[in-house]
Amino acid sequence: MSTHVLAAVLTRLKLLTGTQSDAELSRKLSISPQTLSSWKVRDSIPYSLCVDIARQHACSLDWLLLGEAEQSPAAQDEADWECDMLERLRTLSPSDRQAILLVIKDKQRIQQLEQKLNALRGAAND
Repeated sequence: MSTHVLAAVLTRLKLLTGTQSDAELSRKLSISPQTLSSWKVRDSIPYSLCVDIARQHACSLDWLLLGEAEQSPAAQDEADWECDMLERLRTLSPSDRQAILLVIKDKQRIQQLEQKLNALRGAAND
């Protein structure tokens, strides 16, 4: 793996994990900063870790390792949208990010309550 390729993989890992620095990335990956540094020196990253991260974040290994997307146009549009959103979130202050997270959690709670209400209505009509 060339240094350029490894740097690109680390950039995509930061994108997936919502981190900006190597220190933040090492914390998110539950590895020591020294381990991350040794990956850079060896110009190598454990394949098994990449597989695990790809599974956790529902992304393809082609994208994570090579920057290539094997997705349908609709899926690519969604991936582009997600990348855009992540980039925009990173420009915000931590307090603004926290406020957005609270709005998202509220919206998810409302959706869950609506689903439960609809299920109760369906049960009452039966």
